[in-house]
Amino acid sequence: MNISDNLVKDLVIYELQSSEKAEVLKEMVSALEGTGLEIDVDEAMRVLIDREKLGTTGIGDGIAIPHGKLECLEEIVVIVGRSADGVDFDSLDMKQCKIFFMVLAPEQGAGTHLKVLAQISRQLKDEAFRQAFINTNDKDELLKLLGLN
Repeated sequence: MNISDNLVKDLVIYELQSSEKAEVLKEMVSALEGTGLEIDVDEAMRVLIDREKLGTTGIGDGIAIPHGKLECLEEIVVIVGRSADGVDFDSLDMKQCKIFFMVLAPEQGAGTHLKVLAQISRQLKDEAFRQAFINTNDKDELLKLLGLN
């Protein structure tokens, strides 16, 4: 499994406009509108915020991996976002998050969901990858780094 296996160009946000945790979640979920996926943004937000209440998905090193399960999905959806300025995401190391990988999974897909989360986590452990992600100059460069062009 490769990090690009569950990514699509239209769901990569080169520069997030939001500066607060809840706003980032909504901006990322809203990227699904117009993709043909029938998704209730309010329901997705409820699931993501409920998950954040269990413990932050800001895992440290400038990374957040918000995730949740939705009944309306038939396959895993990954939304990628970048914030040059960083966002306070209640991260475990108290640092601003700049790299966001949101994973939305079908209600009945726990095994695959965990594999995708593990693959993303493995890729993001690579400091050179994280630095390259943060330092990309435009969306094309970010897509190339993610293996999407």
